[in-house]
Amino acid sequence: MNDTERLDALSFTVSGRVSRPCAEVYEAIADPEQLSRYFTTGGARGRLETGAVVTWEFHDFPGGFPVTVVEADPPRRIVVEWGGEATTGDAGTTRTTFELEPLDGDTRTLVTITESSWLPTPDGAKSAFGNCAGWTGMLAALKAWLEHGINLRDGFYA
Repeated sequence: MNDTERLDALSFTVSGRVSRPCAEVYEAIADPEQLSRYFTTGGARGRLETGAVVTWEFHDFPGGFPVTVVEADPPRRIVVEWGGEATTGDAGTTRTTFELEPLDGDTRTLVTITESSWLPTPDGAKSAFGNCAGWTGMLAALKAWLEHGINLRDGFYA
């Protein structure tokens, strides 16, 4: 981006490597029972399957969040939409894409999470930065859970 280009929307990408095969990492994200053990501190209801509307709850943000699964392509990709503040779309949602890439003969997985899009305003930036921190925390929690059986979020928010 140069000085003459206009910023129309905010988005971000975070990624990390997990020492587990793609299929195992995918299941840890798609399966509500597993997701509830390391990420959705208030619980997750519903499997991430194309067309499903599931619910995620967090102790740090009380109340259930409806999450619409736009695409689920095991074991490589999940796309969801969920509500956000100061978003660019008419529906008031953001889009989050999880991409899983096998590494080292599928003994490790590169997990890349991209979320978009917010208005380039102070409120949009606050929401985007907050979600970026949240997804970075999710990646760390996913790694700790799958590799070591440790729930990093246990007691962290409540």
